[in-house]
Amino acid sequence: MLIQLAIRDIVLIDKLELHFREGLSVLTGETGAGKSILLDAFALALGGRGDGSLVRHGETQGQVTAVFDCPLDHPARRIAADAEIDTEGDLILRRVQVADGRTRAFVNDQPVSVQVLKSIGAALVEIHGQHDDRALVDPVTHRAILDAFGGLSNEVQAVGEAARRVRDARAALQEHRARIDKARKESDFLRHAVEELDKLAPLAGEEESLAERRIVMMQSEKVAQDLNEAYEAVAGNSSPVPELSAAVRKLERRSAQAPALVEPSVRALDAALVAIDEARAALEEAIRATEYDPRELEQTEERLFALRAAARKYDVPADELADLRERFLEDVAAIDAGEEKLAALEAAVKEADKVYIGAARALSAGRKKAAQALDAAVQAELPPLKLERARFITEIQTDENSRDPAGFERVEFWAQTNPGTRGGPLMKVASGGELSRFMLALKVVLADKGSAPTLVFDEIDTGVGGAVADAIGQRLARLSQRVQVMAVTHAPQVAARAESHFLIAKEGVRGSDRVATRVVPLDAAPRREEIARMLAGATITEEARAAAARLLEAAAH
Repeated sequence: MLIQLAIRDIVLIDKLELHFREGLSVLTGETGAGKSILLDAFALALGGRGDGSLVRHGETQGQVTAVFDCPLDHPARRIAADAEIDTEGDLILRRVQVADGRTRAFVNDQPVSVQVLKSIGAALVEIHGQHDDRALVDPVTHRAILDAFGGLSNEVQAVGEAARRVRDARAALQEHRARIDKARKESDFLRHAVEELDKLAPLAGEEESLAERRIVMMQSEKVAQDLNEAYEAVAGNSSPVPELSAAVRKLERRSAQAPALVEPSVRALDAALVAIDEARAALEEAIRATEYDPRELEQTEERLFALRAAARKYDVPADELADLRERFLEDVAAIDAGEEKLAALEAAVKEADKVYIGAARALSAGRKKAAQALDAAVQAELPPLKLERARFITEIQTDENSRDPAGFERVEFWAQTNPGTRGGPLMKVASGGELSRFMLALKVVLADKGSAPTLVFDEIDTGVGGAVADAIGQRLARLSQRVQVMAVTHAPQVAARAESHFLIAKEGVRGSDRVATRVVPLDAAPRREEIARMLAGATITEEARAAAARLLEAAAH
């Protein structure tokens, strides 16, 4: 519920802070005192349309802050949490209106889009007036309202899940059909491609290894000549090995005479001979590696060119030819096995559709029953509201060809305002005053069926007499036992039933020639005086005060 409303620099309001509590609160005051300004400011905080003209003259910006206390599982908190807003504690909605027309929105001091603010505001507050075009008069909401009244949430959920399964089954069937159709059109190409790639049998990494081997073989002749020359120098006729070996033997014979001089030289020469022998072995291995069969080069080139030709033909890298072959095989298999799978998918669609129809028909039966109960409940509220000749009708149109997640029905609230006339949509048939009273009757019936925690009624008693005004007051009071109700009213019978009473008035600002709107909470004596003014007009008589006292006393009982 709304616990605080703070307004600064909006039209005639310079600074205002109001505190609200549970039950019925009324706002009264003379015409032009600023009641509409207050509601416009409140609507701004809830995400309503901004307008630079709302900013008080001479100021650069104004702002409105609304503080709400609501349960932890309330939908408004879920919307805020989905927008990554910290929802601990109260929900604080704030809107800053700049004089140039720009606005900024905040929830719990975190910047948000106006759309997020509007979604949260709609979950917290419903504003109803004679010219209201939202809430109950919006046909888009009527089906959900009927479901809430009938307690059909389980049935609605079942239909939604069944509709999802129908959608998924149809999507799977459509996807498979598209693949089969495409595969059939390309059947000859696919079979030829699989045959060709089977014959080619490409391997991952094969192109790179073949290219490297080809380069080695093409360079082998030149490399082999240099390797042979090096081998001749190490192991051929010009090899230093014989001379080095003879020198080692000669020195070894002298070793006994001067070991300190000879032995280091012998060890060095032995190491040189070992190194030369290792070089010889390496050169021999390299020379053997350069030896190749010219046919191997030819075969390597043919294989490499075949892989590259296939890669160009199928427009893929050569390394992906093996994977392409597998995909083509899958498509060919899909053609061969497609009819069997197609039949299974078609059966799945039929089964999902059968389940949906069963769930939707069960929901339809619940809706028809709920519609009868809703019509009867609203009808019982109409006579005291001077709508005894009117009828409330829940119009249901059923289309069993629909697979809507919400079921077969299109639901709209209709009214027949006079016997013999044709019924039609509430918004089109009912006059402004009638519409307000229809909405009040609906809200009384629907108060504990998913209503917003705060309801605002703007002058719904306009143009009605005392008995009807009293009936409206009774229903607002009854409604306020289940939700918080705020009413802007000119009817003393309504005001007398309030638990909180606020007087809206304009008064001059000291030291200035301008006026400002003030809102004052009224206790017992001032409240009786205000109701007397509402009864008597400009001149308050003792009779009016006595009548006000009687109204207050009757309302208390």
